[in-house]
Amino acid sequence: MASFRKRSGKWQAQIRRQGAAPVSKSFSTKRDAEAWARLVEAGLERGDDRPARNQAAAPTLGALLDRYLRDVSPEKRSFPVERYRIGLIRRHALARHPVTRITSELVASFRDERLETVSGETVRQDLVLIRQVIETARREWGVPLAANPVDPVRKPQPAKARTRRFTAEDARRLGVALAGSRTPLLAEIIAFAAATGMRRGEILRMRWCDIDRERNILLIAVTKNGRARTIPLSDQALTVLDSVKRHALDQDRVFPVTANAVRLAWQRLVKRAGIEDLHFHDLRHEAISRFFEMGLSLPEVALISGHRDTRQLMRYTHLEAAKIALKLREAAM
Repeated sequence: MASFRKRSGKWQAQIRRQGAAPVSKSFSTKRDAEAWARLVEAGLERGDDRPARNQAAAPTLGALLDRYLRDVSPEKRSFPVERYRIGLIRRHALARHPVTRITSELVASFRDERLETVSGETVRQDLVLIRQVIETARREWGVPLAANPVDPVRKPQPAKARTRRFTAEDARRLGVALAGSRTPLLAEIIAFAAATGMRRGEILRMRWCDIDRERNILLIAVTKNGRARTIPLSDQALTVLDSVKRHALDQDRVFPVTANAVRLAWQRLVKRAGIEDLHFHDLRHEAISRFFEMGLSLPEVALISGHRDTRQLMRYTHLEAAKIALKLREAAM
């Protein structure tokens, strides 16, 4: 039977059972002490005291991160981003601790230290990844953990939705700056993003065979949420495609440019244009907002954007009050 007592600011768990050597261990929180006690008692029920004896032999968080990077991350479309994030966490002192000795207090210290140098959203994603790694180790890799130490830790709030609109002045400045761009098809990629609201990765994966010119629709086979979708193509989007087709650089891909090339070219372009705080993803925000201002319904916009959760869709929508006021006046006439 386990007993718990607080000594010198620590919670000590003690387990005494007839026929077994007594074991004890100290923790920062009572929750961690109780989780450890349940783990040890379960082992004793099976006649196995290894959970108590093998605490020091448990793999480090760094070792688990390495295994996750090798066995799990490559299956994700976010693999490049996750590989970079794992590399950063791997260099932190937290990664050197045996995972069975990582407490919620240690995780909270990691959070607070990271918040001194990066945004709350970045730290939130770090904690989500660490939790996923530990949960995989608990459930699939046989690591003896009764609870996940990340669960009780308060996460930073998700980033607030951006409200910036892509203005006519932004478009004018980008148009002037594009004259000095060395990236082929950058102007067309930007115009297509603004016309369709597609993500950068979706645009760069487009193939000519995915386009049905008879019905003016496009199949997006690989998406962020894993569900293919078919979207209508506006006259503006078709004009861009016709321009690209006349000078096709590839018989398979519509835009045979790497994501990194577009990312760097966009950064140079915005700097050259002298525009503050404009992201490529803002083109998607702008397109979705314009779809609503055109009078498209929520299901129609969701069909184009690929959002399954309308709450997420509304985060991308920033309607202009003046345009809504004009519609109200027109409806009243």
